[in-house]
Order: sequence, then C-alpha cells, then structure tokens
Amino acid sequence: MAGVHGTVPHSIVVTGAKAAGSLEAAEDIVRQLASAELAMVLVFVSPFYDPSSFIKEISQQMPDTPVFGCTTAGEIAPHGWEEDSVVALGFAAEDFIVSACVLPDLSSFRIDGGISLCRELYREFARRTEHCDAAHGSFGLIFIDGMCQREEAVMSAIYASLEDVPVVGGSAGDRLQFERSWVFYDGNAYTNAAVLILIRTSLPFRLFKCDNFEPTSNKMVVTEADIECRVVKEINAEPAALEYSKAVGVDVTQLDAFAFAAHPVLVRVGGSFYARSIQRMDSDASLRFFCAVDEGMVLTVARARDPVESTREFLNKMKDEMGKVSIFLGFECLFRRLDVERRQLSRGMSDLYRLNNVIGFHTYGEQYRSVHINQTLTGVAIGTRAPR
Repeated sequence: MAGVHGTVPHSIVVTGAKAAGSLEAAEDIVRQLASAELAMVLVFVSPFYDPSSFIKEISQQMPDTPVFGCTTAGEIAPHGWEEDSVVALGFAAEDFIVSACVLPDLSSFRIDGGISLCRELYREFARRTEHCDAAHGSFGLIFIDGMCQREEAVMSAIYASLEDVPVVGGSAGDRLQFERSWVFYDGNAYTNAAVLILIRTSLPFRLFKCDNFEPTSNKMVVTEADIECRVVKEINAEPAALEYSKAVGVDVTQLDAFAFAAHPVLVRVGGSFYARSIQRMDSDASLRFFCAVDEGMVLTVARARDPVESTREFLNKMKDEMGKVSIFLGFECLFRRLDVERRQLSRGMSDLYRLNNVIGFHTYGEQYRSVHINQTLTGVAIGTRAPR
C-alpha cells in the first residue's frame, strides 16, 4: 500500500505502507515524503509493527521534521479501511505552523498540572504564530493512550487552557487486544500518555462529529457504578448486563463486541446526545464502558440509522457548506467499524471514505471539543489553498 495520494497538492500529502517490518515501513513512508518541506508528519501505525522501533526509525530518517501520532485499532488509508499498515500525512510548512507537547504519566494526571503544561504550550504557540494574518485559524489534535481511562480529565485540562482553540482527536488502539497502546512524540513511543498538537493554518477548516444513532424514549438509570474503573454494576437497581440486554432486546448470553457495537447507549450533554460504548460484560454481570460513567446517569437506548447512507449525507453536507474539501482527517470508533462489518456494509463504507478522501485511524474513543465520546467519526475537514 504505497504511493502518494495527490488530491491535496503541496498542502497535505497522504502516504501509506504495508511492509514486512518496522524498518521497511518507515523507509517506505520516508521515501514517499522525501521531496516535501513539511511542518509535521502524522503517523497512524498498526501495532503489527513494533511502535518504538517504527517511531525511532522514521524520526532518525526525518531529523528536521517532527513526527506525531499513535497506534491504531485499524487504519483509514487512501483506498479505504485497512489493517496491519501505516498511514502517514505530511503537512506542508507553507500552509501549517505547529507546536506540540506530551502529557506524561496519565495514571497520576492532575488537572491543575495538565493546565500548566497546556498553557505553556499555548504561550509557545502564540509566539510562533504572532505574525500570522488574523484570518488564519487554529485548531488542536489530541492523541491519548486508549487504555489510560483519563480522557475526560485530559480534555478538562485542555479546555481550561487553550482559550478559543477547538480540539479533536482519538484514543490510540491495539487491534482489539485492550492491553497496551502508544502515542508518538519526539522520536519516542509512550504509553500512559497523550500528545497535544496545536495547528495554525491559512486553509479553511471545520471540526466535525458524525454518528448514525438517534435517541428513543427508552431510558435507564445507572444506580451503582465504579466510577474510577468505568464499570456500571447496576442499572435500574438490577444487574447491569441483565437490564441492558432487556432494554435492547438481546439475550444476555449473546452480549459480545458486535452486540455492544450494534446497541450503544446515549448520554445527553449540553442539549446533544453522545454515544457511550460498552467494552465488555464482566463475570458478575457488570458492564465496562469506554467512557466515564456515574451513578444517577441517564442512559438512553439508541435507534440506528444506516451507517453508510447517514455518513454519505453528512459528508455531502459538509462539502456543500465548506465548498471543496481536500481531506477529512478522521478518527473513527472501532465499535462503529464493527457495527458496519456486522451489517456486511464494509465495502460500501470503505468506498465512501476512499471517494471522499477520509484518512485517519480506528480508535478506542473519540474527542470532540471538550467531550470524550464513542461510536462516532470525529475529525477536521480541511479545504484547499486559495488561488494566487
């Protein structure tokens, strides 16, 4: 899977590699990007490759270009959905200015400490971009270790620090193993960490969130939970898995990853509904979630729309509103992909992404502005350079 994707000349170059090992994959990506003057490279890397070896190799071969990114639960490549591959995006220095930092040791992360790091990054970013035209805009990208269970705290710190810079991103994955995931910064692969990137650009852009679920009138209340571990023990004062299975109409013995992907629950935040995906059922009939849960939280059973058609409508609407969109940089929940596969619609969705230049990776959770969510495609649509 090699070759430069040329629909974004001189602004963003999209490449891919599907090689036998980390060294070969890194060399393939570097070869494809060698002729471009880049502000940064983003890499979304299957853990089929050794994360530390890959990022060390590509950073050594591109010493003057910062490389950021993470491991994946699947890749969204120039030709559609992919596995066991690397997707890379080179951002032209002519069109982008970037500043980045790593947020380490998330297991002991404190919001006040996170605010301090993010504010320091924002001050550096402001200095680097003070000469930019006022018409230029800024946004942020966040990649977080998908096993840290600290996304909500990290997003709280970010949104207390960055004034009006909106942020979007995804939680790193490890091919459905749920053991370890990595983020990349300064030539190193980190676990238990996040990478925050601030970007200033002259190109038009818009953050987006797309899902295919609607709320129903069927609601449940979390009556007992282990908040720290994101585990719901009881719903409506009954064992959580039993009450959930009754609400969604699936026998409790059939509750697996595909069932959870087909039947997420929704939580209302600020007037909008956001999906909350269930990772698994534990032996005591409790439910382990990918997002934060709390006692008293109201869970709304979702009704699904056709995922391909609803996504097609959304992408077309974005293009109608923005004009020409050169790329949709996308972070798509793994459970959204599993649901599409269960419906046997994978080819249709993959083709849709290929035709619309949706590029990115499959996540263990998505970040959209201040909210951590699931079962969603989030990202940023980036337009084209104005004629000169």
